[in-house]
Amino acid sequence: MNVHDPRLTLAPEPAAVPPRRRLAALSGGQIAVVTILMLVVASIPIWTNPVPPLSDYVNHLSRMQVIANIGKDPNLSRFYEIVWQPIPNLMMDLIVPVIARVVSVYHAGQIFLIAMFALLISGAIALNRALFGRWSAFPLVAFPLLYNHVFLVGLTNYIFGIGLALWALACWTFLREKHWAIRLGVSTLFTVSLFFCHLSALGVYGVGLLAMELYRLWTRRQEPLGWRLVDFVATGIPFLPALPLLLLSPTMRLAEENYWERLGKIDGLIYAVQVYSDIAAFALLALAITGMAWAVRRNLVRFHPLFWVMLAVCGIVYLAMPRVAFATYMADQRLPIAFVFMLIACADIDLRHRLVRRGFLAFLVVTLLVRVIEVDVTWAELSTSTSEFRASVKRLKPGAKVLVAYAKGDGGDDVAEYGLVHAACLAIIERSALVTTVFSVKGKQVLHVKPEYRSIVDNEDGTPPTVARLLIAADREDPDAPKYWDNWPKHYDYVYLLFTDSDADNPDPAHLTLMQDGTNFQLYRVNGSATSAVPQRQQLSAGEPQR
Repeated sequence: MNVHDPRLTLAPEPAAVPPRRRLAALSGGQIAVVTILMLVVASIPIWTNPVPPLSDYVNHLSRMQVIANIGKDPNLSRFYEIVWQPIPNLMMDLIVPVIARVVSVYHAGQIFLIAMFALLISGAIALNRALFGRWSAFPLVAFPLLYNHVFLVGLTNYIFGIGLALWALACWTFLREKHWAIRLGVSTLFTVSLFFCHLSALGVYGVGLLAMELYRLWTRRQEPLGWRLVDFVATGIPFLPALPLLLLSPTMRLAEENYWERLGKIDGLIYAVQVYSDIAAFALLALAITGMAWAVRRNLVRFHPLFWVMLAVCGIVYLAMPRVAFATYMADQRLPIAFVFMLIACADIDLRHRLVRRGFLAFLVVTLLVRVIEVDVTWAELSTSTSEFRASVKRLKPGAKVLVAYAKGDGGDDVAEYGLVHAACLAIIERSALVTTVFSVKGKQVLHVKPEYRSIVDNEDGTPPTVARLLIAADREDPDAPKYWDNWPKHYDYVYLLFTDSDADNPDPAHLTLMQDGTNFQLYRVNGSATSAVPQRQQLSAGEPQR
C-alpha cells in the first residue's frame, strides 16, 4: 500500500504476483455486469410499488404533478403557484416534471428513485477506482444500504445529492494532479449542482474534500508549508458560488432556526442500516462483521490511508452537527449514511483466489436478498392500506379542499406508518385538490399556495391537528393563537383522519359524514360543504385521468 502517494491512489499489485492469479480477479466489465444485475434486484420493491410507502415522497411527488400540469389544470392553477427561486432543494423539481411529460408522474418518480440508487452505487465505485487506481468490487457491499431509514423518510433530493457528491470526490481525485483550472472548474460545477440538490449534500462534499486535503497536506509535509497551505485553502474556491446563491435564496430567512441535541446521535448511526426489521438489521451487521473479520485476518481487505482521516473528520463533523439546521430536521442524523458510502469507497478486497471470489459474490447475493425481501414483504403488507387510500381518493370531487388530521397524537412515529403520513397528497395528483399538508414553506419549496387559500393550509411543516383539537376549533377561532384549522367546517370539503383504530366512531357527526373506513384511516365529507359549487367544467377537466 503506497501510504505517501500524493495523488491519493494506491500502487498496483507488485509485479512478482503470478499473472495466472491476477487474471482470476474480477475485471471492470464483470464488475459492471454484477452491478447492473444487483441494481435490477435492488429495484424490485420500487418497480412493484407505484407509490412506495416513504414518508415525504408522495408530498414531493404531488409537487411534481403541480409543476408539470399547473398551466393546463384550472383547479391546480386556482390553488397553487410555482415561484422559481435559488432554493437548495430543487433537483427532483427539475428532473421529474420533465420525465412526467412522457410517462405518468408515478413512473417518473420511480425512474428518479432508481436513478438515485444507480448514482449512489456508481459514485462509490468511481471514488474507489480513483483512490486505488483499478476497478474493485468491494463498493458493491453498499447495495443493501440503499434502503435505509433516511430513504424511508423520503429525503430524495438529499440522497440523490450523496451520489452526486461521491462522483464529485472521484473527479477531484482523478484531476488532483491536473491543471488547477480544470480541477477547480469541474469542482465548481459539482458545487453548484449539489447546492440545488440539498445544502446537506453540499456539506457532504465539503467534508470529503476536507479529509482528502488534510491527508494530502500530511503526505507532502516535506514540501514548504506555505505552498501547501495555499494549495489546501484553494480547495474552497469552488464553494464560493454557493455563497451568493444562498444569500439570494429565501432559505436564508431560515438560517437562525437551528438547535443541537445530544440524544439521538446513536439513532443516526443505526439509521444507516436499519429499515423495518431489527432481526434483518442484526443479520446484515452480523454477516458484515463476520465477513470483514475473516477477510482482514487473511489480509484480503485493504484500507486506503484516507480511510482513517475520513473516519476521524466524519466523526467530528457528525458530533458537532445540530439536529435542526435551516429549519430542516434530522440535519445530523441524515449524515451517517453518506459517510458510510464514502468510507466503503476507501476499502479494497483481493478477489484473485477463486474461493474468496465465490464467497464474496455469495455474500453480496445473500445480504442484498435479505434487504430486498425485508422491504418487499413489508411493502406488500402495507399495500393494502395504500390501495384502499388510493381508491378513497377517487371519491373526492375534483378541486376539493381537504383537511388532514390525526386520530392519535403520536401518529406517524412508527416506521410502518410512514407511508400514510402524506398519503392525502395523492388527492393533489388524482383530483387536483387543495391539501393542508402539502409542502409549501417559503424558502424550502418553489410550490406556494395562493394568498386566498394560504390561511387554511400548513405553511410551517407542522404536525396535523388531532381530533380533540378539531372538536374544539369547529365553531370558533383562537384570537391569541390562530390555527389554519380554526372554523374548519366552513373551509374544507373533506377530512382525512389518519391512524385510526378499526371501526372507530365518527368523532363529530354534526359536521362529518363517513365516506370510507379504511385500514388506519377514515375519509369524511364535511356536512354542508361547498364542493358542489365547483363549476362542472372544472370538475371534468381536473378529473381527467392522469397520464
